[in-house]
Amino acid sequence: MKALVLRGGFGSEHLALEERPEPAPGPGEVLVRVRAASLNFRDLMLVKGQYNPKLALPRVMGSDAAGEVVAAGAGVTRFKPGDRVANTFMPLWEEGAITGAAAGATYGSERDGVFAEVIAVHERALVAVPPHLSYEEAATLPCAAVTAWNALTAASTGPGTTVLLQGTGGVSIFALQLATVLGARALITSSSDDKLARAARLGAAAGVNYRTDPDWDKWARQQTGGAGADVVIEVGGAGTLDRSIRAVKTGGHVAVIGVLTGGGTVNPVPVLMKAVRLQGVFVGSRAMFEEMNRVITEKQIRPVIDRAFPFADAVNALRHMESGSHFGKVVLSMTAPGNG
Repeated sequence: MKALVLRGGFGSEHLALEERPEPAPGPGEVLVRVRAASLNFRDLMLVKGQYNPKLALPRVMGSDAAGEVVAAGAGVTRFKPGDRVANTFMPLWEEGAITGAAAGATYGSERDGVFAEVIAVHERALVAVPPHLSYEEAATLPCAAVTAWNALTAASTGPGTTVLLQGTGGVSIFALQLATVLGARALITSSSDDKLARAARLGAAAGVNYRTDPDWDKWARQQTGGAGADVVIEVGGAGTLDRSIRAVKTGGHVAVIGVLTGGGTVNPVPVLMKAVRLQGVFVGSRAMFEEMNRVITEKQIRPVIDRAFPFADAVNALRHMESGSHFGKVVLSMTAPGNG
């Protein structure tokens, strides 16, 4: 079987498909034939050595995949051959609060990832995928969708609340879709008027182009009668966090998720004076994933896929994501032409 492996150093020049022996399921494990996988900005940072500089090499990359169970090891009770499944981002986080052990055992970083044609996964690290979704759609869920769900539900998002979203990448578009079905009003920023128009068709109440109107924090307050948003989904990091704090209401919630903008400084005084709640969101548990899937199934939500690449073209898929031109998720298809 083929697997996408980083070997010999950091950088895309060290990333390649390799032939590896097909794994066998151990006790409690199932064998999954991966049909699709999806990329996250984290994957790009891992390849560049920016996410985990101590990454042990060689390493099979990737944290998000969906496929079909083809075999079950001894003692497996949750799944059977033929079931359609997706993996969880942290195989040790099943429910409750996150632990250090769970956070330190993620796919594609501390352990081999899921960008392979066949993977052996413990049954407790899998969820059934919504029946109306394709494998490509289901593969987008483990990191970006669960992160968005965790961020929104931790902030008690619902009717009467306003959520401010940054950009139109995977997490933000999932947050837009989920906030809308939770009954919230969604505001969104982008560098593209075309992307803002597409976001409006997905339910965004208003949008602003931060290239032509860089004071998007003031815009957000204007959109909320001067009060500020109840919740901000912060994916930029230090470079945008100050504006997010200015954009959120007094007593509001800023979900700190991403580091897309790199460095910057944050003034803690507004956090104190506005009694802002800052919460880091590191994806979510299997229980959260399953709860989210029930809503996705009930509301028939379909993930937004920007483009699907053949598995053999994974390096170009990463480059496409790095360009920032995508809207929604970038996917790898194991069954697309070019994969043999």
